[in-house]
Amino acid sequence: MTIENRARRDFLKHGVMAALGAAAIPLLEPVSGWTQTPGEEAERQAAAQGAGGALVRLDFDRRIGTIDKKIYGSFIEQLGRCVYGGVYDPGSPLSDAEGYRKDVMQAVRELGVTVLRWPGGNFASGYIWKNGIGPKNERPRLWDTAWQEVEPNQFGTDEFLRYCEKLNVEPYLTVNMGTGTMQDAADWVEYCNATTDTKWANERRKNGHAAPYGVKYWGLGNEVYGSWQIGHMDAKDYAANAENFAELMRGVDPTIKLVAVCDTSVKWDVTVLERLGRVADYVSLHHYGGSLDTAKEMQDAYFFQRQLEALEGLVTAVMTNVRKKEPVLIAADEWNIWFRSWYKRGDRHELEEIYNLRDALWTASALNIFHRMCRSIGMANEAQLVNVIAPMMTNKDGLVLQTTYFPFQLYAKHSGDVALDAYTRSESFPGMPETPYMDISATTDAANSKLTLALVNRHPTAEIPVEIEIAGFQPRESGVSYEVNGPSLDATNTFASPHNVGVRQSTFSGAARKFRHSCPAHSLRVLVLEKA
Repeated sequence: MTIENRARRDFLKHGVMAALGAAAIPLLEPVSGWTQTPGEEAERQAAAQGAGGALVRLDFDRRIGTIDKKIYGSFIEQLGRCVYGGVYDPGSPLSDAEGYRKDVMQAVRELGVTVLRWPGGNFASGYIWKNGIGPKNERPRLWDTAWQEVEPNQFGTDEFLRYCEKLNVEPYLTVNMGTGTMQDAADWVEYCNATTDTKWANERRKNGHAAPYGVKYWGLGNEVYGSWQIGHMDAKDYAANAENFAELMRGVDPTIKLVAVCDTSVKWDVTVLERLGRVADYVSLHHYGGSLDTAKEMQDAYFFQRQLEALEGLVTAVMTNVRKKEPVLIAADEWNIWFRSWYKRGDRHELEEIYNLRDALWTASALNIFHRMCRSIGMANEAQLVNVIAPMMTNKDGLVLQTTYFPFQLYAKHSGDVALDAYTRSESFPGMPETPYMDISATTDAANSKLTLALVNRHPTAEIPVEIEIAGFQPRESGVSYEVNGPSLDATNTFASPHNVGVRQSTFSGAARKFRHSCPAHSLRVLVLEKA
């Protein structure tokens, strides 16, 4: 995890968030909706005079490409209450017999997560996986120098992979390229995947899992470019080291897919790609953004897209001279809003960001980017899953769904497998021509039987009418609308007030090859249209 260039290991000491109350809520309780405050309608009407309308034109013959469902991924690491007290909480009445929080698992299933990354993150660069297997009473308690916490090693490889089995999600492991060796990494592949009568495969069997786990995705380190990272190095040394790791790991299992570390630095990325382009299946990019100013936060989504486009261009340029059957794809394996909790202090909780509606609209904008760039983005992992900069928060009595939970859930559940090239025209934030008020993605399925439009109205006060023109698809006259909204852009969901932002489902009529649909201020509307 990146905090720009801030010192990483001595500023994090868990700040308790005042917004979290003691009351619990039932998991996935129906959202009651939201109401406008007095005078808001008049303010909206006045602001709409300057917002203008928007135009969306779709042609079902203009397909961008296939969307890989791994873009709906998430990420956990031993940091604060993400794993211990979030994912894993033995002894809690809310946990199952194996120690996993049942309410969290239900919420994750509803969220639609497809792939889960672990053990980090910064934690991975000092994590010795062999300390986290076998009888729990024999596992050592160690000091984690990445996050300055005691690591009890009660949640290790088997616990993580069992969790993935329970959730039916694809596991993605990051190997230790800080304090770890290439032999450690190869041994880990053997433990997880080998069928041989050899030491680490037999150790897995001894620990209760006779069949191999078959872990397909492996990260070659984490943010090795950063001074905050244990064992950080320059691009040349990283590429040479990672190549050796890859060779030894694939010597155990030649079918695994590898993710190499890239950055937003052209020099770093070119150096890494020139050496690792032949062995890597993915290159990673991390992005954290956010602002209390709506225009700046939405502009940050544009910057995120530009970073991804720049990496896409570098991959294309470097790989032009490399003969390889499969393309190297981008794994945006850490992305989120993260800025408030950088400065939190305390004695237990850390990085527990409280998200508002503004952040939910940024999240929807990021998912739109992944749709539009589906040719080059093959995986994305929102950081993180629970409590730590996460879409859900727990306490001892239950959990609350944060505002950012709902866009992710709607996209994962309703988006099609094919991205359509949607021409969009919209007015922009003042002085930010690259940041339109309306941000849109469109998807369908392989049979062209459904159209899903994700319409993000990022204007703070104005409803925006959208003219929608469709070629090659005749929709039914009525469709289903899922709206994420709340009383204001600053609205949050907390234990004390859990339903300020949620999803409102309704039907709408008037759909046709050409029709108008109005999007309320500060809202996400996901429209699902079936073929007539």
